This record gives sequence, C-alpha cells and structure tokens, in this order.
Amino acid sequence: MATSEGLSVDERAAVKQRAKELREQEKAGRNRAAGEKAVREAIEPLEGSDRDIAEGMYRVVSEVAPDLVPKTYYGMPGFADAAGKMVVFVQPAAKFGTRYATLGFDPAAHLDDGDFWPTSFAVLAWTPAFEEKLTELVRTAAG
Repeated sequence: MATSEGLSVDERAAVKQRAKELREQEKAGRNRAAGEKAVREAIEPLEGSDRDIAEGMYRVVSEVAPDLVPKTYYGMPGFADAAGKMVVFVQPAAKFGTRYATLGFDPAAHLDDGDFWPTSFAVLAWTPAFEEKLTELVRTAAG
C-alpha cells in the first residue's frame, strides 16, 4: 500500500468513493430504492466470505430492523437510521487487504453498555453463531 500525503492508495480511493456517495445520496434524498440499489451494487463484486458476510448482514438487518435504510458508507454496504446516520456496516476484508471483514456500528447504534462497549467486530465467516449474535446486536442497535 503506497502512501501519498499520509493516506494509502486504498484509503484515498475510499475517500473518493465517499464523496461520490454523498453526491448521489444528496440527489436521491432518503429514497429507499436508491439505497437498496447502491448497497446491492456494493455487495455484487464481493467474493467468498466477504460476500457471505455482507449478504447475511443485509438479510438480518432487513428482517430485524426494517426501519433502517440501506446506505453505502465509503463504498461499504450498511444501514442508516431515519436521520441518515450510519448504524451498521460491513468493511470487507478485501477492501483494505486485511485478514478479516469488520462489522462496525457507528454512534447512532444504541449499543451503550456502561462506560465502554464494542463498536466493531472481526468476522472471518458467516456462521449460525455469528448470525445469532448479529441479530441481537442489530435489535439493540436499532433501538
């Protein structure tokens, strides 16, 4: 990963993707169909466990928290609340060449538990145990 002005090539690409997303989201407003299309397009090129995890997240969130709106976040599939704030997203391992995908929750997620709580999880594979845990987390996060 070569760097330029402090950012790697992959990080610069993610920033450009985010700027593009913001322009597209501004045009579409809070159009659910546009968000679904963008998220499906973000999932489509994924392979292997990245795709399994993203597809599973999409299915679980759609079922458990139907009020959350599909939305991409730096090119990653995710869901936002009614105010447009990201709640949950998947960072595929291939995006930054890491050994695991990351399931992340942003501040709009209601996961507060005392003075500290996890906001992201390393995920190697979609499993029944992970699906069960994700279902619980999404229910809590969606408030």
